[in-house]
Amino acid sequence: MRMSSAVQRATAGSATAGSATAGSATAPRPPSRPGARAGRGRGALLVLACSLLLGPLGALPAAPAGAAPAPAPAAAGVRSAADGPAAGRRDTAAGPAAPGTRAVPGDVGRNPMAEIPAGVTAGIAVYDRETGRFTEQVDVDRPFRSASVVKLLIALDVLWDRGPGSGIPEQERPRLEAMLRSSDDAQASHYWAQRGGAALVGRMVPRLGLTGTLPPPAGYPAYWGYTAITAADTVRVYRHVLDVAPAVVREFVMDNLHRSTRCANDGFDQYFGIPSAFEGPWAVKQGWSGFSSGGCTADGGTPVPATRPQEPATVHADGDGGARGARALDLVSEALHTTGTVGPGDRTIVAVLTLHPDKTSYGAASSGVTRLTDSLDVPGARRPAGSRFGTWGSGVRVREATTTASAAITTLPAGIEVLVGCQKRGQTVSVPPYVNDWWAYLPQYDGYVTNIYLDSPDNKLPGVRDCAE
Repeated sequence: MRMSSAVQRATAGSATAGSATAGSATAPRPPSRPGARAGRGRGALLVLACSLLLGPLGALPAAPAGAAPAPAPAAAGVRSAADGPAAGRRDTAAGPAAPGTRAVPGDVGRNPMAEIPAGVTAGIAVYDRETGRFTEQVDVDRPFRSASVVKLLIALDVLWDRGPGSGIPEQERPRLEAMLRSSDDAQASHYWAQRGGAALVGRMVPRLGLTGTLPPPAGYPAYWGYTAITAADTVRVYRHVLDVAPAVVREFVMDNLHRSTRCANDGFDQYFGIPSAFEGPWAVKQGWSGFSSGGCTADGGTPVPATRPQEPATVHADGDGGARGARALDLVSEALHTTGTVGPGDRTIVAVLTLHPDKTSYGAASSGVTRLTDSLDVPGARRPAGSRFGTWGSGVRVREATTTASAAITTLPAGIEVLVGCQKRGQTVSVPPYVNDWWAYLPQYDGYVTNIYLDSPDNKLPGVRDCAE
């Protein structure tokens, strides 16, 4: 999915003192539209407006320890009719797919469909542990390069011999916490080199009954992010952690995934897909590859060991590394994956693996994956209240209060969609020729952003309530 021209806009030249601290302008200002005036926000309203019904799908038997569940046909979404709405789906009439998306058809065409952004390749699996059923399956056996999702396998290999009465080795705890919570690449590279690289994958495949997971292609043995995974195998990994692994391993891994930081240790915002589409409780291990830095500054990530080992110069997590044409696995397209659990007791396992057209921005890809994830039938999920709006410009800051003098909480990825809970008046901000004193409250950041940088035709966002004082 590519960003629309409205979302890609940014202003040029020097901003006033107010705008300089609200966000930065790095691209030419778009020409004025007919009817536009100074003081108005720019662009079209981007609202997530898909109303969805749900119903349970055909059951698949739970896999025994070490065995893989029977694979389902991988070509289309799998759905069946239901008597009424169930938990995790909005109780509203189904509407058409959002613009710029394609709908994956259901088996009888009676339920809504997974909304995959145009130009995006996706593998999707959603498994309800309470009923033992898959509620979504789309191309579940298609291979994707793992990016950081392989860190789950790395952690399980490190902890494989843990059993009743044995704890997590203290010397490994800081590395594993940084790798699982904040996706620290250096720790993954440390374990990849220490534990044999491709041999690690070779050990984990039979242990977990994986059917589509492969080590990196020949010629790229040190690129752990080039491990091939599938949506079906990702579900199998989580099922092992939750239902088979020793309690000490399950509790350690899931506790860290439940505590995933907004900012990864490499500066990317991890709260796309599952964390943005659903309210907690959730746990995630995300993956991204091929994008420029997300610029996330919301938190300090997870501390890592003070002394890092020397890693082989060829170890890389992301990028194509000159690997064009290697094997059938796509090593070039931008990859963005959201995986984890949703609901009380880690009820539902969600795996959404995606590839995006060349030069798709991180903000646009994140927004597309969030919309796709939100369109899925996820039992036990709760959707956050509010309306989604596109943003424009780069370096746009979320602040603690409705003034540029308040502390900055984070910087938004350029072009990302944000959930707005309410709006209120605050400091007047000027980004010539636009002037606005309305600020939007973003509940998922617990902070405010000036309405100037939200895609809306007016100063005040339509359909958004005023914040209670």
